[in-house]
Amino acid sequence: MKNRKSEEKALELVVREFRRVGVLLESDPRLPSVTGVVVGQPLRGSWWGHPSGPRIWGVLEKFRRRREVLTTKLVSGKVTFVHRRLWPELLAVSTSKEEWQTASLSPEASALLRVVDGKGEVRTDARTLPRRGIPGAARELEKRLLVQSEEVHTERGTHAKILRSWGNWSRGVGFTRKLPSVEESKREFERLLQSLNDTYDADRRLRWSD
Repeated sequence: MKNRKSEEKALELVVREFRRVGVLLESDPRLPSVTGVVVGQPLRGSWWGHPSGPRIWGVLEKFRRRREVLTTKLVSGKVTFVHRRLWPELLAVSTSKEEWQTASLSPEASALLRVVDGKGEVRTDARTLPRRGIPGAARELEKRLLVQSEEVHTERGTHAKILRSWGNWSRGVGFTRKLPSVEESKREFERLLQSLNDTYDADRRLRWSD
């Protein structure tokens, strides 16, 4: 009971910080993050071996399922949670298919993207996909914001990802809002990240700024 109350309190704090900032990283040694809120200070390295690891995992599992949370790889290619109020800007950027998204995309990632766009959704452990190259291809698509992804635990006890086209994701959550321009949307995220970098003495980047 005590552990549950501790986890619930930590989740409340995470949600409050998330709504205040608009984005939270899963973990980061400087910027606001779920792990940092749970333990009360930024964490360096993996949180799996931390004494609060089980509590962090429990909070993350509940937080990811909230309707206001969208999981991306927006900031420096790291797991970044984006609040609903920024979804229009995120969708505008993610669906732009600009050069930073498509240039030098590996053949494996290009092939996987065609499958995702064609089917709307695919699991990375699907038997219809090649056995090799899929994890790396999926990471490419995630970091370029070309797909929305969700990590799942398989029946065999391993991990896989569900990759969704942005159109499929939008229909699934009932997102119908009009999108702002791509440039306006990029500036919104640039201003937000610059403010966070200045406040927390960090140097995180957005993919299109690399």
